[in-house]
Amino acid sequence: MDATYLPYALLAMGAYALVSPLMRVATTGPNAVPSDVAVVISNSLLICMAVGVLAYTGQGFVGHLTSPKIVHVLAAGVFLGIGILALYRSLALGPVSVVTPIFAMFLVFSSVIGFVFLGESFTARKAVGIAFAVASVYLVSGA
Repeated sequence: MDATYLPYALLAMGAYALVSPLMRVATTGPNAVPSDVAVVISNSLLICMAVGVLAYTGQGFVGHLTSPKIVHVLAAGVFLGIGILALYRSLALGPVSVVTPIFAMFLVFSSVIGFVFLGESFTARKAVGIAFAVASVYLVSGA
């Protein structure tokens, strides 16, 4: 199996680990930035960075807008928007140590969707991992 995705996955994990704590600090206390404003600012930076990557790598953009799979991209964008708006709001209202583990349950649900709808392999090991993930979120979040 080609594991060229692993460095990107590790980079994503490391970078994303800083998002919740930074947003918690930004959206609470004196001079707090409203969570909806934080979404616009942080995601504008994301768009600028993505456009930079497209320019650097020479990837086309407009040609992909007519792909039959664009509907999936648009749907993912809607759910991403809902998820980020809700995450930032919950971070403005609650502790990172509770909000982030609950948010991270998307990993479990995404895995289940992969098994059920995308035909990915489901093993006893993965079932145990999911059970541990659910238990750890329960224990860490204090729910």
